[in-house]
Amino acid sequence: MHTPLAYLRRRLGELPCDDALRAYQQWWETTGRGLSEAVDRAGTPWLRQWNRFGERVDEILMPEGYSTLVQEGYRLGVVGRVIEQNDWQSSFALGYLTSYYDAGLYCPHTVSLATAVSLHKYGSPVLKERYLSQMLRRDGEAWQGATWMTESGGGSDLGANVKTSAVPDGDTYKLTGEKYFCSHVNAELAVVAARPQGAPEGVRGLALFLVPRYREDGSLNYFIRRIKDKIGTRAVVTGEVDLQESLGYLLGSAEIGIYLILEVLNLSRVANSVGSVALLQRAIDEAESFARRRIAFGKPLIEHPLMRTQFARWRATLDAAFALAWEAVRLLAEVSALTPPYTPRYHLFRLITHLAKYWTAEQAVQAAKWCMEVHGGAGVLAEFGVERLLREAMVLPIWEGGSHRQMLDALEVMQRRGAHHLLLEHLAPCADPTELQAWRERLDTYLQQPPEAQEAELETLIPSLAEWVGKTLSANDAPATRL
Repeated sequence: MHTPLAYLRRRLGELPCDDALRAYQQWWETTGRGLSEAVDRAGTPWLRQWNRFGERVDEILMPEGYSTLVQEGYRLGVVGRVIEQNDWQSSFALGYLTSYYDAGLYCPHTVSLATAVSLHKYGSPVLKERYLSQMLRRDGEAWQGATWMTESGGGSDLGANVKTSAVPDGDTYKLTGEKYFCSHVNAELAVVAARPQGAPEGVRGLALFLVPRYREDGSLNYFIRRIKDKIGTRAVVTGEVDLQESLGYLLGSAEIGIYLILEVLNLSRVANSVGSVALLQRAIDEAESFARRRIAFGKPLIEHPLMRTQFARWRATLDAAFALAWEAVRLLAEVSALTPPYTPRYHLFRLITHLAKYWTAEQAVQAAKWCMEVHGGAGVLAEFGVERLLREAMVLPIWEGGSHRQMLDALEVMQRRGAHHLLLEHLAPCADPTELQAWRERLDTYLQQPPEAQEAELETLIPSLAEWVGKTLSANDAPATRL
């Protein structure tokens, strides 16, 4: 079976964190795998809301070894390398290894990174001194972050569904409302979308706040209503939160709050893409390992012509998906310091991120399903772990905006910012000229349709566009994989 580090090296060469990656992969093989399997088998964690004295504690009880499992990534710098060294590629390379072994575990690392980046970029010096230093610890006690936007009405239409209010209270705010889908609800800090008192309706009235789990006196700052029982991703705890005049600190300014919220989401979308590709590789590797040893009709499965064709197709898909996801990583590193109003380069990043998040997640689900099929009946049995890949993959097209949301956002940035022109210009040095011209004509024609027709027919455009971009980047080995 191929290793994730071997694949990263083939695509990227040697990274600055090569020693850490090598140690991390070894740790997964000797320690992490067992801990990950134990956490998954344990199922939904427990929420102890009250102690025996009748005091509200909201303690989340995790399986033994979970803290070791999640803290290893922080120890090696999945957050610290970005904040301290501006080294995005090493952070995402660590995330790739995490997702190869446990896609759900990369969620805590991702939302912690998004929290730390928001705090580092938009927080006051006092806030950074108080909280960011705790997030950068590498001693196994790093504070973790979370990103909570979704309320009971849904997550895509934030302008209509975010009801949480923020009332000024001196230099801070009091937040009141509820968050319905809180990934990593056991984090020490969260960045939360809320509407400041007197702000207009819609997305323009939203702002981003840093909300600690505990007040300075050690009391709870908000309350966990319940833990959700999910199909997979048991390495990240998901719950519902009640904010009751909870202490919050405004990040940046309220006037640009929606842009800060979208920066958080887009960072997580890049990570989702990287994690999807890692799971895709794991599915292919597991299928190949089985197909080489399973004998059917007198020879190994992998020697049958149809199976060989399928493996070749999935390996080509993996390369295209990696190239597309890593181009989003490279562009994020380039534009991460930008603030509103953004440059055209940022809008190119947005378009590639939407394409990557959409296409890589969809491919990960299909690859996990195919891996199960290769295993036959053994693929659906929990004891062999193959079915877990599909359970873990199912959330990838949903996290941080579903596939339909990514298609709509890709359309929006083409309509309003002309990002398709930026994309074609970006690909011109490595794209086939005939294909490039064909896409230029296709996109121009498509965008001349009435807006309703453009939206209605997106499934005829976005999947093929994303695949073409990935294949173009992969075939030319530039600019996607050039460091």
